[in-house]
Amino acid sequence: MSQTLRADALDNRERILGAARELLSAEGLNVPTRKIARSAGVGPATVYRRFPTRQDLIAAAFADQLRACRTIVDEGAAAPDPWEGLCLVIEKICELHARDRGFTEAFLSAFPAAIDVAGGREYTVRAVAELARRAKATGRLRADFVLDDLILMLMANKGIHASTNEAQVAASRRFAAYVIEAFEARPRQAPLPPAPRDSSARGRP
Repeated sequence: MSQTLRADALDNRERILGAARELLSAEGLNVPTRKIARSAGVGPATVYRRFPTRQDLIAAAFADQLRACRTIVDEGAAAPDPWEGLCLVIEKICELHARDRGFTEAFLSAFPAAIDVAGGREYTVRAVAELARRAKATGRLRADFVLDDLILMLMANKGIHASTNEAQVAASRRFAAYVIEAFEARPRQAPLPPAPRDSSARGRP
């Protein structure tokens, strides 16, 4: 009987996290806990039993994204050319956040009580700051670049909305190319990635 209960509890936890990832990613951090519980097929009390605070739930739901973010930053830091490494980080971080609106909000706000999210952001910020310092030393990154520029980039990237996930990612890639050109000390004006084919944008200027 105890093994069955443990299996049920584990199944509930995974269903809660699955529902939380889906809803937080699509709708942002303001999704009601009751809606997450309903989508997971459990009662709100079960959610609170597994995750006593909302911060606990958000940190657990975005654990995979935090690991992916760290991997991207580590990959950029390991690049032989720090400018190319910084470009890689910008491109992949924009895409990661474009795929997950809720993670962007959690990353930017970094709930004080959500240690995993706040710690993950702190690691990313420190690593990117060092990468930017090295890129400046090569002369490729403009001298007046500051780390707050990356936060502005993420805030702008969060504002991209398209009718499909594919169109949103495509728009984010194009946006990242513009950002990289703006950050470069001597822009080469490389060709931009193709604009997304998004039916919701038809008829706009």
